[in-house]
Amino acid sequence: MASAGVVAGTALVASLLAFFIGNGQSPQVFGQLFGHFALAALIVFVLVGVANAVGATRAWFLALITGFTSGCLAALLATTATASGAGNPFSAPLLLFVLGSLVSLNLVFILTVILAEVFLAPRVFDAILAFAPRRAPRRVALVRIPASNLEEGELTHLERSGIDKALADDQWDNYCAALVAEGWETVEVDAAPELADSVFVEDTVVLFGDLAVITSPGAESRRAETEAVERAVRAVRGLTLARIELPGTLDGGDVLKVGSTVYVGASSRTNAEGIRQLRALVTPHGYDVVAVPVTKALHLKSTLTALPDGTIIGDPDLVDVPTLFPSFLPVPEPGGVAVVELSPESLLMSASAPRTAQMLSTLGYRVVTVDIGEFEKLEGGVTCLSVRVR
Repeated sequence: MASAGVVAGTALVASLLAFFIGNGQSPQVFGQLFGHFALAALIVFVLVGVANAVGATRAWFLALITGFTSGCLAALLATTATASGAGNPFSAPLLLFVLGSLVSLNLVFILTVILAEVFLAPRVFDAILAFAPRRAPRRVALVRIPASNLEEGELTHLERSGIDKALADDQWDNYCAALVAEGWETVEVDAAPELADSVFVEDTVVLFGDLAVITSPGAESRRAETEAVERAVRAVRGLTLARIELPGTLDGGDVLKVGSTVYVGASSRTNAEGIRQLRALVTPHGYDVVAVPVTKALHLKSTLTALPDGTIIGDPDLVDVPTLFPSFLPVPEPGGVAVVELSPESLLMSASAPRTAQMLSTLGYRVVTVDIGEFEKLEGGVTCLSVRVR
């Protein structure tokens, strides 16, 4: 309502001032035109208020469409109401007058509505949200159903082995069910049956608080995955979008956030330009980017992840330079390198690493395990199968 009020009020004031100045600063203009533009502004307030409530401020082109259609429709309705006092508004002469008013009487009003909706409304919306009382943390997990050609997924460090598609579907269902059971709302990104690796949704977007960075996947076969992911991210209220552009490449699986430190794997999928672009995007938000060489596995998070207290856990045989991390805890099984933080006290990890699960339990964490064996054959882990929005 506030963002719509700013748009309507700005258009009303701008229109009256334009006619006031254009008519030799005659005060009579206000009495003659106030009723007309006040009605148009009221209609704009209603139309824009509804549009902004359903997300018109999320992208500039949505705001542009909203401003144009709302401004034109409000101008037509208000002019029709004004013209009805001079006779039948649907007669040919008055109908031509109404339509012609879009580029004469109402032109300043329409242009102001468009500009205010594109440039002012989003800022008002975000400013109010910034000062609003904080709600409970978001617990949304973006997931994507496995593709029909899952077995054709890219491989770098493992030999290809047969994938049981039916079993993979069951394991994905159980993974999602585990998230739901732990209080997470799962949001499905549009399916991509022909994109083999699309189930590994983590690689396509990385979250830094309210900043969502759409990645530039290193494998050319995966670059089409980002389009639907971007649509899904835009539907999450409060997120600002940025993106990594070619020739930069960056996979989300190479990005590990530990507090304000962002470790980025320089792997076969993430290049120096991708790391440079990410550093430029997140440094203004208070993050420090540390580049980490990755030569023994697909992604950085194929070798290590972090516990809620900031401790890095990983496989020493896969980590190139363990001394880069201030606190490094080796795990007894390769499948135990990946954990998802469900809460400060609980973790999600693969059932293929029971000794690691036991070790983490002794550290005071409640460990939830899921079988993701079919995805591990494709160099996937529990982190790869979802993007958590907190």
